[in-house]
Amino acid sequence: MANLAEGFGRGSAKECIQFFVIARGSAAKVKSLGYAALDLGPLEEEQFSDFAERCDRIRALLNGLIRHPKTTVPGAASGVPR
Repeated sequence: MANLAEGFGRGSAKECIQFFVIARGSAAKVKSLGYAALDLGPLEEEQFSDFAERCDRIRALLNGLIRHPKTTVPGAASGVPR
């Protein structure tokens, strides 16, 4: 969430999208930590399954933000930074 806020706060569409990409990488990292928790025991299979689905959904939403910046990034449609 912090990456998204920082991206929107940067003032340019290009930088905003860059932070969306960083956020997508962070979502993958969090999912990998879920695998570690599953392997080490604090997370049960059912909990992990729900957790992994949520991570995948977040990545899909971020992919949409990255692919369609004109509808999600302030100033992207006009090319003018806010």
